[in-house]
Amino acid sequence: MAISLNNLIYPYFVTNGKIEKFKIKSFPGVYRFSVNGLLQDIKKINAVGLNKVLLFGVPDYKDNSGVSAYKKNNIVARATKEIKARFPTLVVFTDVCLCAYTKHGHCGILKSGKKEIDKRATLEVLSKIALAHAQAGANWVAPSAMADGQVLAIRNALDRSGFKKTKILGYSAKFNSNFYGPFRNAANSAPEFGDRSAYQLDYLNGQKAFEKIKADIDSGADMVMVKPALSYLDVIKETKQKFKFPLAAYNVSAEYALVKYGAKHKIWNEKKVIREILTSMARAGADYIITYHAKDIAKWIKKENYLI
Repeated sequence: MAISLNNLIYPYFVTNGKIEKFKIKSFPGVYRFSVNGLLQDIKKINAVGLNKVLLFGVPDYKDNSGVSAYKKNNIVARATKEIKARFPTLVVFTDVCLCAYTKHGHCGILKSGKKEIDKRATLEVLSKIALAHAQAGANWVAPSAMADGQVLAIRNALDRSGFKKTKILGYSAKFNSNFYGPFRNAANSAPEFGDRSAYQLDYLNGQKAFEKIKADIDSGADMVMVKPALSYLDVIKETKQKFKFPLAAYNVSAEYALVKYGAKHKIWNEKKVIREILTSMARAGADYIITYHAKDIAKWIKKENYLI
């Protein structure tokens, strides 16, 4: 089964500052980019055939309300404006969440004096973030907080403000996984206390994923997602069979890192392993794959006629 570059989405971490890129511990080959550095890197990936990116913001300032996620000229909105000005045909997805913007590192607003999510306040802030990204020119907003009702709240907010054409990629089946470590280093988003089991899905209960997916479809999502991908191929396959709806799979940070570390220690052939892994995701039913391997794949295709 062949996979086109058109079906790959490359994630980026964008931050403030003048240094073009910053190394990330435990995340080989992936960087935090300043906006200037991001534009330079996008020029390179676009030249080798990649045309879709997913942006994650890494702010300078955190509070308990996530204000830096939606304030005027926030880092993701600023990056999006610059990208669309320089690369108008590039498809920009933006992550909509609060974990990287809050001191406590959880994906929503906490109730005053408590360690639990305030649903109403969270939906209000997520809607503000999505609207800020849409105003900056994002083609897709991708709510990842796993807050009940987030897709509907964002869809309503976008429609009221005249952004009916902005699409929503729901992180519909996002599991409370052990495969997020390098990402949390990159986004500086590890929770200050506890874990995210109160709102992310239990990997022991795959059936709950289908309830969440159906809810997002009914709420107006244009595409749904299963995250992570490699350990959840069964969920990807059943999702495609049940709903026959546009589906993305997120080949997450530790799935990527284990391939890189295995290749470094000559445990396997990196190119062959990547081809096998991504083929399995497409065969299971993923229409799009979000993967940190996308840049390498595009370069290999350009230089070596590498096929995937």
